[in-house]
Amino acid sequence: MKIYTQLSEFKKLANAVVTIGTFDGVHFGHQKIIKRLCELAKSSGGESVLLTFFPHPRMIIDPENQELKMINTIDEKAKILASLGVDHLIITPFTRDFSNLSASDYIKNILIDTIGTKKIIIGYDHRFGKDRLGSIQTLVENSSVYGYDVEEIPEQDINDVAVSSTKIRKALLDGDVALANEYLGYAFSIYGPVIKGDKIGRTIGFPTANIFVAETYKLIPGDGIYAVTVEMGEEQNPETYRGMAYIGQRPTINGMTRNIEVNIFDFDREIYGQNIKMNFLAFLRHDVKFTGLDTLKLQLQKDKEDTLSFFEGK
Repeated sequence: MKIYTQLSEFKKLANAVVTIGTFDGVHFGHQKIIKRLCELAKSSGGESVLLTFFPHPRMIIDPENQELKMINTIDEKAKILASLGVDHLIITPFTRDFSNLSASDYIKNILIDTIGTKKIIIGYDHRFGKDRLGSIQTLVENSSVYGYDVEEIPEQDINDVAVSSTKIRKALLDGDVALANEYLGYAFSIYGPVIKGDKIGRTIGFPTANIFVAETYKLIPGDGIYAVTVEMGEEQNPETYRGMAYIGQRPTINGMTRNIEVNIFDFDREIYGQNIKMNFLAFLRHDVKFTGLDTLKLQLQKDKEDTLSFFEGK
């Protein structure tokens, strides 16, 4: 997959099959659109193009709102899209000027003149252009003018609940990683380098690797203990371990900062500075304050037993 970080880098194609959207999470519903995009590109002898935006439009339109967090970092999103078979990924910087582009100019200047769109695959609820006035109807109305076809993907449901990035974010913030993963179609993950902590876990027999997430817009699940797998080493053929992760402020020791750390089972190497990927599989319990480290140690032993039971039951 070729990646472009500016529209100006893209060379107009003779037969571009295009979809557009933020695709945060690249969830089950998004995957249906992308699968159809790639199928149509292949059957028509064209090339698949996915046009997305960074930062997320809401971060630019409502900059005071710091609460919006993304399910994927832009790098995570790119890797998932590449695995789904997309030929071209255009990551358009979303700016105030871009947000003021009318729907008609958006179609002519970007889809036609820059990309060379012959077919557009679009989700049922996609909006574009200034004030989000562009819709599937706008695309259909302009299709005869510019000579492209439009195909709409209807709403995707899982167990009669519409999949959306908003619902996935809520599930993750609630700690319900199992539901989030069902919607996503893959395990939600966190990726980053291992940094030095205060090594308190080591003193009670549960050493942890502390993970630093550089992207401040990345969503972090709700506080608590989780069953996870940990990947490290070569990206294409990683070493994979089981473990239990902790997210929280460590109230038992009156911690002041929110930590992301993982106790990796059957592992005793020093990995400071190495990047690891943590895949969240199940929520075990909420974060609580214990009377002391001895009580915490007893609970961690139970947490490990619960984590191993989870893996044995899979």
